[in-house]
Order: sequence, then C-alpha cells, then structure tokens
Amino acid sequence: MRSLWIEWTLAAGFLREGRTQSLMITVGVAVGVAVIVFISALIQGLQANIIERTLGTQAHIRLLSPDETNVLLPVPSGTVHLVQEDQRAQRLRSINNWQQIIATLDQQPLLTAVSPVVSGPAFVRRGEALESVALVGIDPDRYLRIIPLARYLVSGQLRVGAGDALVGTILAADLGVRAGSKLRLDTGQQNSTVVNIAGIFELGVRELDARYVYLDLKQAQSLLELPGGVTVIDLTVTDIFAADTLAAQIERLTSLNAESWIETNAQLMNALTAQSLSTNMIMVFVAISVAFGIASVLSVSVVQRTREIGILRATGATRQQILRVFLIQGALVSLLGSNAGIAISYGLVWAFNTFGPGLFYIPVPPILVLLAILLATGTGVLAAAVPSRRAAGLDPVVAIRYV
Repeated sequence: MRSLWIEWTLAAGFLREGRTQSLMITVGVAVGVAVIVFISALIQGLQANIIERTLGTQAHIRLLSPDETNVLLPVPSGTVHLVQEDQRAQRLRSINNWQQIIATLDQQPLLTAVSPVVSGPAFVRRGEALESVALVGIDPDRYLRIIPLARYLVSGQLRVGAGDALVGTILAADLGVRAGSKLRLDTGQQNSTVVNIAGIFELGVRELDARYVYLDLKQAQSLLELPGGVTVIDLTVTDIFAADTLAAQIERLTSLNAESWIETNAQLMNALTAQSLSTNMIMVFVAISVAFGIASVLSVSVVQRTREIGILRATGATRQQILRVFLIQGALVSLLGSNAGIAISYGLVWAFNTFGPGLFYIPVPPILVLLAILLATGTGVLAAAVPSRRAAGLDPVVAIRYV
C-alpha cells in the first residue's frame, strides 16, 4: 500500500508540473465524454419518442386467422391437369377457439397484455353525410392495456357499451359531431344501429383518427354478424425488439398468422438501426481521438521527465513501479475529464429539455453515465500503456545522463 501511495503521489506530481498539458488533455477528455453522453442520450430519447408515437397506437403483435386457400380436387395418376387459379377472396371470419388461445397466451411470461378484438368495415351516416369506417369492438379491461385510449381522449368520456361509441377527431370534424351526438352505423348486411358518441380521441395517426369507431365487443359482433367471434388478438411484449422472434414462436404455438410491429414497420426499424449504428460509430471515433490525445501527452511527459525517471530507477524504483506511475496518470486524467464531461453533458441535456424545441424529452440513463466513465477511463489507461512501457524500459544510466 505504501508503494502504491508513492506511485499515486508521483503521478499527481507529474500532472501538476505539466499543468497546461494536463489541463488540455483533461478538457479534451471532457469534450469527448460530453459528446458521447449527449449524442447517445439524444438518439435514445429520439428513438423512444418515435417508438412511443408508433407503438402507442398499435399492438406489438397481431394474431389473425390463416388465409383461406383454394382446394383442388385430386388428379388421377398419369393425367395432365392444367389449372389457372385465382387467389381466393378473404371473407370476414372469426378465429377458431379464440377463448382457449387467449387463456394459453395469458400464461406466457413474455407477454404483457392480450386482447381480443373484432374488426370490420361499415358506413356511418349523419344526415346526408356518409363515411366509410372501421368498427373496432373491444373488451375495455384488456384493450386499454394495449392502447391507453384515456391518454388520447380529447373530449367526452372513455365509455363503450350500451350504445356508446368513441370516434376520432377527423371523423368527428367531417361529420360535424361532438361528444353526445348521435350516429347511425350500417354494415351493409341489413344491420344498422344508432350509437351515442361518448368520447372523441386523437391518436395522432390520420388514418386511425378518420376511420376508427370503437364499440363494445358484443355490439360489434352483432353488427358484423360474428356472434361470439373475434377477428384479431392483439398482444404486447416485454421486449419490443424481440417481437419478431416471439411472433414466430406464437405462430407455431397457435397456428395463427402472427404479424409483429417490426414486420409492418420495416422502414422504421431500418431507421432505428441506422441511428444506433451512427451513435456507435461516433462513440468509437471519439474514443480513438481521446486515446491519441492521452497517448501523445504522456509520450511528451516521458521525454520531459527522462532524467527524473532515471533517478527514480537508480534509487531502487522497479520497472513495474515506473509503469504504474504513468498508467495512473492516464487513469487520473481520464477520470477527471470524464467527470467534467458528465457535468457538461447534463448541462447540455438540461438546456435542450428546458429551452429546446420541445419535440421530445431527453433522459440520461445512469447506465449511460457509468459506461461513459468506464469507456473514458479504460481508454486512458490503454492509451497510457505505450508511453508507460517506454518509461519503464529506460536504462537508468542513460536516462540520468540525458539532457
């Protein structure tokens, strides 16, 4: 311990003697760490905002009935059968044994919510106005765990059932209605009903705000002539980036078609991947710049202190002790610079969140701060390795005579 204390004292003394050089490299490390933390936090905040806006209005995985296919009659052996086959039209139909499937999915630990939905086309009438809409029958207790409609409600009450419905802001504007107004829904199958608009929502997606009409599950089943049936099972998962893999597993388990958000938002996933790649590249190049800066400063320090190193070696200091002195210098510079950089990055994040455009909020995860400090300190120690080995390898006689 006494030897280590001496090495720390020598390292700190060398840094104090070369204050200008030490300050410059410390500032360089601080700027590098600030860039890494701020850019990483900015990209993470942007990605979280994009994902929230995208997945806040849709399920992570959707289960649908398999497509209906044509059944061809068997052909006798030895005959040639020429067939021109058109793809079969897909009718609106229920998922078989959906209650048992939901009971099975409720037991899956990687799923956070399971919700049956019945969905189909309809027309909505008000006076002479006629709009094409999508009826969405939901079980509120389950569906609100998929999409928190209360967050998007702009007027009225979040209430479905007993003749109540929810409509989007664009549809409400097109029809000239508000909460408390009446609408007639017609599915084109001689089924129609008048519903009360209990609330108006704004999901932020034009297609949904212009077409979705939320109803109680049983009422939608009756209108769409699917008594007791559902057309979709919506799921949310714990790890959204594992939705593709989990969808494949659930597809094998249930024999239903499973569509993950990654599959239906391929362009978004490509953009998120590109952002992550660019962030990693920035971190690598900044770390390389910091490493070269520390290595160059310590190399100059070795040259400037060749005589002192020779005296230390002549008075009994071992090669390992000299090596540790300069490694400690690299670690100290990196640690001081990284802490200053963390403070700068917090200031930048605060300024963005307080005076920025307000498009999204930037969080600073503690794990990001820890990784930045470890990266900077580790880079500093590694960068100090070459000049440290050079200092430890000096011959004491030659070093003392060095002018």
